[in-house]
Amino acid sequence: MSEPAHPVSGLEPVLTMSELAAHLGVPVQTIHDHRHRGRGPRGIRVGRELRFRLSEIQAWLTELEEHDDAASSRAGEVR
Repeated sequence: MSEPAHPVSGLEPVLTMSELAAHLGVPVQTIHDHRHRGRGPRGIRVGRELRFRLSEIQAWLTELEEHDDAASSRAGEVR
């Protein structure tokens, strides 16, 4: 099944901080903490709210996964 088209052609969908946290199953504070440490996803401020492009979220998750894989292999773990 294909995803529905975005209502504005050419614009990438974005998530709010709350939507991102809910999607990941973590508290909003976890996203804030990652960003405060410089390890969170890149966001775009729209008014008072941060928005996150889906491509930025995917890149961030891939980076976390690669970091986790590298840490696991350094520790001698087998996945």
